[in-house]
Amino acid sequence: MKIWLLISVLASLGLPALAQKNYDVSLIPKTLLARAGAVIRNDETTIEVKGLDEVYYRKKHAITILNESALDEASLVIGYDKTTSIRSVSGRIFDESGNPIFKISEKNMQDRSAVSDVSLFDDDRVKFFSPAKLSYPFTIEYEYEIRTRQSLFFPSWIPMRTTGVAVESSVLNFVCPESFILRFKELNFKGKADESLSEGIKTYRWQLNNVNAIRDEPFSPHYEDYLPTVKLAPEKFAYKNLKGSFSNWEEFGRWMSDNLLKGRDELSEPTKAHILGLVKNISDPKEKAKKIYSYMQSKTRYISVQIGIGGYQPYPALDVDRLGYGDCKGLVNYMQALLKVAGIESYYTIVQSGSFKKDIMPDFTSLQGDHIILCLPFKNDTTWLECTSKDAPFGFLGDFTDDRYVIACTPQGGKVMRTPRLSATDNKQIRTANFKIADNGSLSGKMTTLFSGAQYDNHHTLLNEAYTEQKKKLPKLYTLPNLEIEFLEFTQHKDASPETREIITLNSSNYCNINEGRLSIKMNGLNQMRPLKEIRNRVNPVKVPRGFYDEDTITYLLPEGYKIGLPPKSTIIENAFGKYSANVTINGKTITYKRTMLLNEGYYTAEQYDSLVTFFQEISDADNLIAILNKI
Repeated sequence: MKIWLLISVLASLGLPALAQKNYDVSLIPKTLLARAGAVIRNDETTIEVKGLDEVYYRKKHAITILNESALDEASLVIGYDKTTSIRSVSGRIFDESGNPIFKISEKNMQDRSAVSDVSLFDDDRVKFFSPAKLSYPFTIEYEYEIRTRQSLFFPSWIPMRTTGVAVESSVLNFVCPESFILRFKELNFKGKADESLSEGIKTYRWQLNNVNAIRDEPFSPHYEDYLPTVKLAPEKFAYKNLKGSFSNWEEFGRWMSDNLLKGRDELSEPTKAHILGLVKNISDPKEKAKKIYSYMQSKTRYISVQIGIGGYQPYPALDVDRLGYGDCKGLVNYMQALLKVAGIESYYTIVQSGSFKKDIMPDFTSLQGDHIILCLPFKNDTTWLECTSKDAPFGFLGDFTDDRYVIACTPQGGKVMRTPRLSATDNKQIRTANFKIADNGSLSGKMTTLFSGAQYDNHHTLLNEAYTEQKKKLPKLYTLPNLEIEFLEFTQHKDASPETREIITLNSSNYCNINEGRLSIKMNGLNQMRPLKEIRNRVNPVKVPRGFYDEDTITYLLPEGYKIGLPPKSTIIENAFGKYSANVTINGKTITYKRTMLLNEGYYTAEQYDSLVTFFQEISDADNLIAILNKI
């Protein structure tokens, strides 16, 4: 689904240092070792623009791996294709004292296709290297140079992009002719770029020194909200023999439409005739679009471009129609072409995907985002389509692309738009259950759960499994002891506000504790809150990215020969983060437990984290509610 992971590849490129640094681990400032699994000793990056179609990325990156928690940081991944070539790559591994113990050359690296068995993307390849298991600590140093024949996109400089990694030194240099106009945006960076001009060459330099590792703090915002980042963008550029310029989103969208999208929507005459036949008896444009969307889903499948150097231009609709597959760019362009045959307008739309919401930055025009969706601007009823899924409901985005700024590319120019928001009360999980308790402590009965909004996909991974596999895997999603599934059924209501219904008939042996003639029934064995870890002196603000509402109503039929002892107490917990309630009612031989939980989406101060911890802990405690049955 990701189209431009060149961002992550190029973001790690840079300039070799002039002199060899001593990588003795004892020379690392002691202050940098706190909470660190690794320390970046030296990271120097240079992006040199020699011409609009000649850009060099050079890098020397050295990192000391202190323990196994940061081993992934020692890997090197470089992608390349017909427009991007690897000119040189080398490296060395050093022991704890800084002595070289292994030399890395290009022959030590694996080279393979970025996407297996997919003819559309045969040009995309990747070189990668991961060191064999070594004694800790050790230091690994990479040095390489890449040349690319495009200046449309420059990677962001993000010295710290993960927890547990400290930075001793990180530098970004941007070198270009005096006539080249670079736009940049500094986020959470103290100070300004050092700018210099010498003999017609401009140099911009950003530097960061001796920064401690950040720790993992739950409910932290996106790193751009608090970590130093510099975003770069050209005003004039070249890409695949195309030259252009943009300084605002309107110009960007027009350039995309005129250069990367125009002419890619051609379809064969038989396909056009088939689409017109599909909708010939439908007058409502939205119903036409729904019919075409269903056809597109049935005909195509999604393929993932792992490295994403396949470019920014979608493959022609003719190719996707013939082959029956494509990445997000190709499938959106194909769907757009099918809609055009039926006279329905749509927008090719760039979005930053993921369940953690991230906006396209409205105030910094550049190549952003990693995914494409389709916007259908029906009058008073704008509809959005996810074209990579074979079973996504028409008009439903879910939590992968909801509630964020996006850029719609139209022939008239780019438009900043926002995808629909799913509120906490839209994101529901409503469960009802009727259970019978046996005198041996076992539980049996039927349970029905409705999932909607952002929770629509809660158990989505099971839907396409065989029935036997569903029954085998479902017990991993519930915490009932010794759970056995007797019957299982999923049904889906697919529209713009879809629901998934899960019906289960089950048995759970040893559900209740038996002690000296007493049965202890856990009122809530299905949906328990986990406590949050306490963090002293929290640094990051608190962001609850998405709210939800859960409601559980569970009725227990008591076994013969028992009566309820001390009735459990009802609980209500409420603060800025949400509201929780749990109450029990008794009617003869039945106990009904009802639990509701509302979590509010929101942005809060670091100081409020303690209140969130308390909120979760109180709910976790309340979720352990026990009813005691005494033997008559």
